[in-house]
Amino acid sequence: MELRHLHYFITVAETLNFTKAAEKLHISQPPLSRQIKELETHLNARLFDRNNKKVALTHAGEYFYTEIKRYLEQLERIKVQTEKIANNVSGEFRISYISSTFSAVIPELMAHLRSKFPFVHFKLFEAPTLKQVADLESGKLDLGIIRSPLFSSKINWQHWYKDDYAVVFNKNIFSIDHRDQLKELGKATFIYFNKDYSPQNYEALLKIGAYFGFVPNVVHEANNMHSIMQLIKNGLGVSIVPAGVLRNHKNDPDLGFFEINVPGLSTDVLLATPEVEKNEITQEAIHFLKESL
Repeated sequence: MELRHLHYFITVAETLNFTKAAEKLHISQPPLSRQIKELETHLNARLFDRNNKKVALTHAGEYFYTEIKRYLEQLERIKVQTEKIANNVSGEFRISYISSTFSAVIPELMAHLRSKFPFVHFKLFEAPTLKQVADLESGKLDLGIIRSPLFSSKINWQHWYKDDYAVVFNKNIFSIDHRDQLKELGKATFIYFNKDYSPQNYEALLKIGAYFGFVPNVVHEANNMHSIMQLIKNGLGVSIVPAGVLRNHKNDPDLGFFEINVPGLSTDVLLATPEVEKNEITQEAIHFLKESL
């Protein structure tokens, strides 16, 4: 079984049409059919059900497609990583971060990396944890700044910092300066992340509310922290956010904060990389971020 057999199989499996697959592979159909037959013989398994009307994967073919697709993706990640090492970490480096972190340090990180690696093209994205995990697993991302928990055997991570939580409000309209006032948040209008966009943050909000005896009335939703803070500044409600966000807005004259602590409820910010990602840029970026706190 050779690598070409696998590429031929994947193309047929994704088109379910030998004629179209042959066109995509720039070969004629008879050789393609022979290659698939060779593969089936080697595996001692029929991968496709074929007749004059349609082509379909067998159960064995569906399993083989899933596993080989994963294998080829891993092979591509290894190829990319090898090229990076061979080229002395030149090329492209992709970084993503969550909006609810200490994002003020991100521009400093980018400037630092560009000065250290002038021939590298750096790309920066803002994305939720779930999206970053998928991109890290597929090799589309080189460094992710995410929130715990993280459940993936394909990702390495290091702890950056721990966050508690804080109530954020427009202090010209609303005020909290004592823990006993927190139950009054049940009367407030909340601005928060969309539940589907950031389920972990939403679950944390409900747990905090339950601890202090109120149910948050989420009326306005947003998908990034900047939008949440802007809506609060405009007087549309309050929110409860990771306390690390305060460092980005500590000098804002309109915003007030009250830090809260719920036993057993905090959130860790992690620096995550693909399992095979161990180059010089990654190490430099992680070192810079850890030293920035």
